[in-house]
Amino acid sequence: MLKEKIKTLSELSEIRNRLRQQNKKVVFTNGVFDILHRGHVEYLDKARTYGDVLILGLNTDSSARNIKGEGRPLVKQEDRAIVIAGLWCVDFICFFEEKTPLKIIQQLQPDVLIKGGDYGLNDIVGKDFVENTGGKVFTIPLTPGFSTTKLIEKVKKFIKERELST
Repeated sequence: MLKEKIKTLSELSEIRNRLRQQNKKVVFTNGVFDILHRGHVEYLDKARTYGDVLILGLNTDSSARNIKGEGRPLVKQEDRAIVIAGLWCVDFICFFEEKTPLKIIQQLQPDVLIKGGDYGLNDIVGKDFVENTGGKVFTIPLTPGFSTTKLIEKVKKFIKERELST
């Protein structure tokens, strides 16, 4: 059942056409979502409130590595997708290999494009395209104190302390 939320871009294009005919407002966001945490969940939950359907573009492992560096992601793309698919607020997930989701955005033409508050509006990939096709672009404030990078650092510190104490 969870795997049913994971779609190819061509499958999503067909779904998007049906949603358009039903006058459903489609929201799109994207990211790596490595080690899903509270900040991610609150962000996705809030993004879903901007429309009827939330589509998430998920960076593939190689795409994530290009952005985050060697050693990332810690969780493989299929595993990240299944965990995210378990969230009620995410309707569909689509992998993308490129560094940015522009290709998905252009093909799906979402009504709303959302990114985290760590992005300036003018820095959001696809902003101009979405606005030129009549859509809206928003940022959502991040939950303070939650980030994958901080979580990784905390785990490394814990392991180091355990090693020193033995």
